Amino acid sequence: MTTKKTKKDQFDYRTIKTFQDACTTLGIDPEHLPHLAKVPEEFHKPMLAYYKLLIIFRAINNGWRPDWSKVNQYKYYPWYWVLSSGFGFDYSGYYFTTAHSAVGSRLCTDTSEKAMYIAKQFEAEYKDYFLYSE
Repeated sequence: MTTKKTKKDQFDYRTIKTFQDACTTLGIDPEHLPHLAKVPEEFHKPMLAYYKLLIIFRAINNGWRPDWSKVNQYKYYPWYWVLSSGFGFDYSGYYFTTAHSAVGSRLCTDTSEKAMYIAKQFEAEYKDYFLYSE
């Protein structure tokens, strides 16, 4: 007996290697970025990085969206440490019984593997988002 594979079953999130790949997956023009003219310039870089991460997570999640009313739905996200020696990915964590969030509530996924992939593949975007620089 064979089962019919759905589009969701055939999707390989590892094909998304860049912000442009994520945009292509979602049918978004990667050149169409948010207008930040009225935002202080020092916030441009982290705000653009957050926008890019939102697109990346949406593409990699392939239709999965967190339901924060379901405490038994695991939600995984990358966890970084900022040390004097630099910025590095440590592990993928999750919360399932609390409303606490250490990251943007949209920057999570349904598997630890996806969270680890995003952490490593998109470390530059996370650096721009988390670390202050002028």
